[in-house]
Amino acid sequence: MITAAIEAPTLAHSDRLFIDGRWVAPADKRAPLKVVSPINARVFAEVAAPSAKDVGLAVDAARRAFDSGPWPRMPPAQRAEALRAVATALTRRGAAAARAWTTQIGMPLWLSELISPAAIGILNINADIAEGYRFEEVRPTQATGMSVAVIVKEPVGVVAAIAPWNAPLIAILHKVAPALAAGCTVVAKPAPESPIEAYLLAEAVEEAGLPPGVFNLLCADREVSDLLIHHPQVDKVSFTGSTAVGKHIAEVCSHRMARVTMELGGKSAALVCQDMPPEQVAAALAPAITLLCGQVCANLTRILVPKRLEQQYTEALAAAMAETAVGDPLQPKIMMGPLAMSRQLKRVECYVARGLAQGARLATGGGRLGELGDGYFFEPTVFAQVTNDMVIAREEIFGPVACVIPYADEEEAIRIANDSPYGLSGAVFTRDTDRAYAIARRLRSGNLSQNGHGLDIAVPFGGFKQSGYGREGGPEGLEAYLELKAIFLPRPPSHLV
Repeated sequence: MITAAIEAPTLAHSDRLFIDGRWVAPADKRAPLKVVSPINARVFAEVAAPSAKDVGLAVDAARRAFDSGPWPRMPPAQRAEALRAVATALTRRGAAAARAWTTQIGMPLWLSELISPAAIGILNINADIAEGYRFEEVRPTQATGMSVAVIVKEPVGVVAAIAPWNAPLIAILHKVAPALAAGCTVVAKPAPESPIEAYLLAEAVEEAGLPPGVFNLLCADREVSDLLIHHPQVDKVSFTGSTAVGKHIAEVCSHRMARVTMELGGKSAALVCQDMPPEQVAAALAPAITLLCGQVCANLTRILVPKRLEQQYTEALAAAMAETAVGDPLQPKIMMGPLAMSRQLKRVECYVARGLAQGARLATGGGRLGELGDGYFFEPTVFAQVTNDMVIAREEIFGPVACVIPYADEEEAIRIANDSPYGLSGAVFTRDTDRAYAIARRLRSGNLSQNGHGLDIAVPFGGFKQSGYGREGGPEGLEAYLELKAIFLPRPPSHLV
């Protein structure tokens, strides 16, 4: 039973919004947004709730900063220096950010403390990319009366950066950092379930002295958020979240041709070849399936195994999942905390029931861990006897649930892996790297790994099919915030000679 009180990190201005370089009170009096900890299902923090007026003020500030302010016209090296200053200021708040991830979402604290510094590093990575990036390139041309074309890459404009609740700091920085590095201005919209890291980022932006309006913060509910994506002065929306919401945003933005980047859902396959021992596969998969209680879009949730060895692989994975230490994420040695919120718990319970109704068998787990108290704790779960047409194999559950699906031969395994509306991630388990690469080239997914689950904040991440548009991370992540312009000239400008 978990009974300890949950303490919120101290925020300098939790009752304010960050707009135009200042902490301001919401334009209208509204009840604050309440933050509930999944560890004990109790409210432990509150932040200001913006209204439609505040959306307009934030977008107007970002618009002025882009159209008239210095930020888009600064040399890239100067913007890079400012991003590093933000990183330094945010690092001083790193312990608070790590604890916030745990208390808001349930990530084990030791993992939060390990990953959060790397997340802050996204700012430095994009600073380095901006310094070395070719924003201008001279090419010869055959245009009449012209000898060169200068290909210019310019910032897209005002960006609405809409982050999900599951990995708040990583997600918001994967949008804000490249957008700022490119010269855009930003209205950041964190999820109301996990706003604390975005507030810490706003404090760091203020400390670093970025020009007014370059970064603005609204932690809005879904109704107010919809006003942001509809706003005619928003040039680009960068969104991470569900495919259903992503489709809505894409439809809204299409009417005014606003640019979009979408990092959406997944139902990723781990294709296991028979040369891999079941215990070794299980040891690699169990921590990946249960990471953040399974609430990771790139999680490997369909486990494809050779049919003649189905029982061995199922039993090994079930045993490894059952051994996962579940409990209070503030305590050491805990590998999996609670689901993030009550609606996630209900969602996972619903999918388990649907899996059983369609004929799948529980190899382990499948129920709530009520003995841990009022928090949203659920057992690590493995389904056996699953076919790829079942709901639990088709839809994203977003919980610690994996499905073992047998295949007859490699061709069928590849067909099953690709038979999904999603294409975000995946893995091939084999001792033969050439075979892993050959299979990976045939899988319709944006990120693939051999014998594990590879993720790197400096490498482009994103998906095929209904897993989204575009990429985040690396130079490709910066390019998502740039527009191309060709300028024909009789000779190169002097600074490019």
